Amino acid sequence: MVAITVCGQTAGAQEESFQPRVLRVCQDPGSLPFSNDAGDGFENRIAALIAERMELPLETFWYPQRINVVRNTINYKLPGQSDFRCDLLTGVPAGWGAVSTTKPYYSSTYVLVYVKGRGIDVDSVDAFLALDRGILAKLKIGVFDRSPATPWLKAHGLLERAVPYRMMNADPSYYPGKIVDDDLVKGKIDAAILWGPIGGYFAKQVKDVEVRVLPLRSEPGVRFDYSISMGVRHGETAWRKRINAVLDDVKVEIAQILLEFGVPVVNERSASR
Repeated sequence: MVAITVCGQTAGAQEESFQPRVLRVCQDPGSLPFSNDAGDGFENRIAALIAERMELPLETFWYPQRINVVRNTINYKLPGQSDFRCDLLTGVPAGWGAVSTTKPYYSSTYVLVYVKGRGIDVDSVDAFLALDRGILAKLKIGVFDRSPATPWLKAHGLLERAVPYRMMNADPSYYPGKIVDDDLVKGKIDAAILWGPIGGYFAKQVKDVEVRVLPLRSEPGVRFDYSISMGVRHGETAWRKRINAVLDDVKVEIAQILLEFGVPVVNERSASR
């Protein structure tokens, strides 16, 4: 059998020699609620928790989560250096082929968010869809490009209500939660469909009005719920097993952190179908 090579070493040799003296993670310096360079995100908190449980110092390499993130972080080291920029990515889709993924440490779903008291007041997505068509026909619903929100709105005859936003924005001050604490709160849009951790976190940050968060359920042809794992380099089986063991050890603490950040958590089984 041909050995898989990792930067000039066989995967087996890499695995046997890989005994990190620090927990080196790669995270985005400006992507709340996940991470920022001040350590305010839940992935920052979870990384610190893992490092503490492993009794290793924590080091972070900051890199925006954009195109080529794997090639430029966990798979990259400068010529003449022995260490990669990091040995763990803290938030990747479960089963993502670019890395070897751990067991999921949470599963979430997209959410519909709206401001209470502005004519939508419902407590479920089903109730939202059951609103009078005259009300629905006047709504402006913010959606990000390349998200499942667009096919869902189309399936329910609401595509014309969509107000498109770009997930990747050239403005360095832009962040996905801006749609909540700026456009939604100010009434530029009536509702928004966001990835659950983003919608749940920024809804909690709003102080002057109540922003309600309604989890969306996957439907035939539209998947809303996904599981999130951590990522290591391919071939580092022992390192992956070690991270998995720690994730099991700290699952109660992780659940508490996610609750604190307003992350809507769904059953892992439903997110893996």
